[in-house]
Amino acid sequence: MSQPILLLNCGSSSIKYQLLQTDTQQPTAMGIVQRVGQGSSTLDHETGGQKFHLDQDFANHTEAMAAVVAMFHEHGPALDEVIAVGHRTVHGGDTFQESVLIDDAVIATLIELSDLAPLHNPPAIAGIEAAMLVLPNVPHVAIFDTAFFSTLPPEAYTYAIDREVTARYGIRKYGFHGTSHQYVSQKVAEFLDRPLSELKTIVCHLGNGASISAVDGGVAVETSMGLTPLAGLVMGTRSGDVDPGLHKFLGSKGMSLDDIDTSLNKQSGMLGLCGFTDMRDVATEIAAGNADAKLARDVYVHRLVSYIGAYIAILGGVDAVCFTAGVGENAAHIRGPVIERLKGMGFELDVAANEQRSTEAREISTPDSKVHVLVIPTNEELAMARETMAVIGR
Repeated sequence: MSQPILLLNCGSSSIKYQLLQTDTQQPTAMGIVQRVGQGSSTLDHETGGQKFHLDQDFANHTEAMAAVVAMFHEHGPALDEVIAVGHRTVHGGDTFQESVLIDDAVIATLIELSDLAPLHNPPAIAGIEAAMLVLPNVPHVAIFDTAFFSTLPPEAYTYAIDREVTARYGIRKYGFHGTSHQYVSQKVAEFLDRPLSELKTIVCHLGNGASISAVDGGVAVETSMGLTPLAGLVMGTRSGDVDPGLHKFLGSKGMSLDDIDTSLNKQSGMLGLCGFTDMRDVATEIAAGNADAKLARDVYVHRLVSYIGAYIAILGGVDAVCFTAGVGENAAHIRGPVIERLKGMGFELDVAANEQRSTEAREISTPDSKVHVLVIPTNEELAMARETMAVIGR
């Protein structure tokens, strides 16, 4: 029996959506609205092998969601049978450690938590309110990026700052991309045909946003992102880890806190280092002799190797290291150098397997490797659908 779930991922100026059939675990429609509130908005909708495009300015998420619903009505599939709507929600703070049914109290709490994720939570709230307005008769569920990392031990999530400040403002490491890390760590166990409870796994979620996690027996024990999604690895436009004193130093040079925050979130990372955020462009530039691109790639790899080494120590060994998300799944020129630098720890790369492009889960280490190195496509939408089903009791 068909039980479709509408899945929404709302950014500050975008709405990504997918209609997923829970019986087949396959999408029957997907799309994206871009430039919401910025003028020249667009809506792209795909279903049944056909693509539909709309140019229409949407002043806010409410108008954009109404257009999405209209697109479904005009081109299908019908939304009449939708049993629930699942919303990707980045920051749940200490309050939400698992997916929840959304009501007015939940929305009010998300608003209170917006200071912890000012770039992510406000658009998610706007998307939730817009979706509840146009689809009022089905349950809406919030799925939190932070939930999987609620299991971090105190030694991992506690910052070495004044404990009274910590308690007053809820300051701690929260972690993000949890839906992906949980899904992929489970897929590693399936791929290796071993019990999840027995595996020590490191998951490298490498996309425009990037994070890494240490998972022991299916339980997250460490991750790179922190209070906000800015910490950790080098990303497309985000710096990842920097000296905390950098803020005061740049402030003394005349930059405001907002300027510094914008710089670290939107003008740093690969973009700041070499002018490119797409790793395909970086590879092309390296081949053309661009020294900045090569340095950017080397910094990216160095940071990632440093985290993998640290997490092996925290786990007390590792059974598998897995690459996932856009860069992790497709950038052989990132995976290769990472594994080569880990040879001293028993990693052996199958060069041919690493270079082969595929959308399937695969192993890129040799039979002699002491650690399984895997590439497993993430499927956050399917994970969100499963969470939504669990919350509504289906």
